[in-house]
This record gives sequence, structure tokens and C-alpha cells, in this order.
Amino acid sequence: MRTSEDNVDPEVKETEKISESPPEVELAADHPGVADQAYRQRRAAIAAVGEAYESGQTIPDVTYTDEEQEVWRVVSSELREKHRKYACAEYLDSSERLDLPKDHVPQLEDVSTRLQKLSDFRIEPVPGLVPTRRFYGSLADRCFLSTQYIRHHSAPYYTPEPDIIHEVIGHANTLASPRMADLYYESGKASQRAESDAAMDFFSRVFWFTLEFGVLWEDGELRTYGSGILSSYGEIEEFRKAEIRDWDIGAMGPQEYDITQFQPLLFAAAHFDQMVEELGTFFRDFDNETHLRYGAPRAK
Repeated sequence: MRTSEDNVDPEVKETEKISESPPEVELAADHPGVADQAYRQRRAAIAAVGEAYESGQTIPDVTYTDEEQEVWRVVSSELREKHRKYACAEYLDSSERLDLPKDHVPQLEDVSTRLQKLSDFRIEPVPGLVPTRRFYGSLADRCFLSTQYIRHHSAPYYTPEPDIIHEVIGHANTLASPRMADLYYESGKASQRAESDAAMDFFSRVFWFTLEFGVLWEDGELRTYGSGILSSYGEIEEFRKAEIRDWDIGAMGPQEYDITQFQPLLFAAAHFDQMVEELGTFFRDFDNETHLRYGAPRAK
């Protein structure tokens, strides 16, 4: 999921590079913007920015419309309130350090520059979803691949695929924590040792139930550190209603999940330190035979 011109002055931000007629983006039949031709053209134009990007260059700005800015203002404001109630302390601290703008969509170059100072992670833009191994593998280079488009204005609290709200409010805020950034890095290294599809499948499910949809106990309350929950207006209100099982990486690996619904099953760490220590150990020790050593049958 990403050519910019050579010899770009790193001190000068590039302006948006969009072809006059970029290929139209394919959207699912149930996507909120599928019948909105203007939105589809806008998505294609923003995707072209990510498609043209070459690693190491300044990330081109996207000039967001007033409508897109309003979506960001509404959703980010609502999520900030919910984070105070549901997010773990580490996320609250790291999001305060990253200090994303409240009144406009942030430019990825600004977010990336700030992240590099906080946790030595950077961001690179992509036009949309990328192959699994490419996404995870980039983490081993302390790089997070992010989209730049924003969800359809008719459904500001819902998106069927990752958009800049998910990427930045969910993942970038988390990556502003050095301890969490190191977990992402170790997960990327682990993914590179997953040579077989079975090993990658096991790894991906553990990543899903932790860094995307992880929960933990903190001061007697169930709170979340998972980016998928933290960036979802609906999911963050529902996760405490899920079946909560004790932390068990061996059970996460074979557990199936459905991305189209609120998650009915989650695994809770006893506290933040347990999650960091045990998940870090799992990632550092992970190899192509790990799923066989756990030997858990695939959950139905």
C-alpha cells in the first residue's frame, strides 16, 4: 500500500501530489460512501499521495476539506472523553505527550516527527490496506504504515477499514509510549520469523487480541490498551460487555475472530506490567515452530 520527486528539500513540506484522474477506489457494497461519487474520487486522490510516496522522503501533506476536518473534530472530541473512562494509564500519558490537534486532521509528517522524538518510531503513508507481511515487517524497522484518508461524513463513528482516525488516535498515540513502541518493534521482528502461513496466522491472532484488542485490569477496572478499541466510538463502549478471559497467549493464538462485529471475547492481563513482560517475551522468543509448541487446537 505507496513516488515522490528526487532531491526533496527535507526542510520544506511537499504539497499534495495528485493526478487529475486517479483510479477510483473500490469500496465494499455496504461501505457508507459506496454511492457517493465525490467521496470515492476524494479517496482515490488521497490514496494517490500514499502511492507516490518513497521511503525516507518528507511525507506530502493532504489538504483536507472542511467536511473532513469536522469529522476529525467530532470523533476526536468524543473519543477523548471516552478514553478518560476506558483507556489504561499508559495510553492516557502517551497520548498527552503526542498531543494530537483537536481542531483539524493532523498531517502525518508532523505526527511522525513528534513520534521519532518520543519513541524512535516513524510513520510512512500508504494508499490503503497492505499485505499482512509488509505491514508487520515494517514494524521491525520501527515504522508504522498509515493511511491518510478519513471515514465518510455520514457515519463519523464507524469505518469498515482503517482510516487516519484509527491509525493516529489508536496506533500513533500508543506508539508515543516507549514501552509500547518496543512491543510493536518486537512484534515486527517476530513476524519476520514466521515463515509458514500457520506460524503467521498464530502470530497475527496474538497481535489482534493484544495490540489491537487488548484489555487489562487497572485500579479494579477493566481498561484497554488495544488500538482497535481505543479508536472505535462503538467498540470502546461495548468491550466491557464481552466475555473476559484470563490472559492466555496459548489460547489467543488459535482463537478465531470476526472483524465485522463487536468483539465477543477478550483476554485481560492482570496489570500493565504483566502484559508488557509476557507479550514482549512471546514476541522475542517467537519463531516458525512456536505455534506447534503451544499445540492449542483451533477454536471453533
